[in-house]
Amino acid sequence: MLKDCCVVVTGGATGIGLGIAKAFAEAGAKVCIGGRRKNTVDAAIESLGGLGNIFGHPLDVSNREQVATFFEWVGKTAGPTDILVQAAGINIRNRAIDTMTPEEWDQVIGINATGAYNCMTAVLPAMRARKNGLIINISSVAGKRAIALGGVAYGASKFAMTALGTCVSNEVASDGVRVTNVYPGEVNTPILDKRPVPVSDEHKAQILQPDDIAAMIIAIAMLPPRAHVPEIVIKPLSQVYF
Repeated sequence: MLKDCCVVVTGGATGIGLGIAKAFAEAGAKVCIGGRRKNTVDAAIESLGGLGNIFGHPLDVSNREQVATFFEWVGKTAGPTDILVQAAGINIRNRAIDTMTPEEWDQVIGINATGAYNCMTAVLPAMRARKNGLIINISSVAGKRAIALGGVAYGASKFAMTALGTCVSNEVASDGVRVTNVYPGEVNTPILDKRPVPVSDEHKAQILQPDDIAAMIIAIAMLPPRAHVPEIVIKPLSQVYF
């Protein structure tokens, strides 16, 4: 079902995005990953090179010119985007309102929220014209619950991503396009390195792994076009959910 589909994964060079890119490539899809650092993208492509049609290109989702260039490259490389997985996201170490800088706020909002908007608007016109398409937003439980662990800017950006996905989903459903918001709890990814308090190896082993998220994303993508998952929460068993 996914063979030869064109799948775009933003933030696909590391963490959750890389796990998702790998899973789609294993399923036979043509996978295009984007990431801010070319060397990281190149390393990801090399690590997944034996899986088939997987391609990479630098992408800063907060930069609209780069987004336009990226999706033009996707079209020439793998064809129209059938599935967009928005996994690009960052957080900062100084997460309280009195310790973060305005520049840090702008960066987090620019990538996590505006970046999601930029990529969504890049693919939606063609999806709506074809009457088919799937957009999966990797949000966070911090996009449903304002928690200190995520911090002010991250929580605000993920709430924005949540609202963006829900509102757009309601607008484009009649055009055959599905939008799913995914809310992971703690996941063992490089973003943990930005935690104010270092995370132990024992803790990393207990929480979700990128492959756990990828398995769920593939399951959603495998559903028939008539089936829509508006949102879903996935968390470690050890993590409390209020």
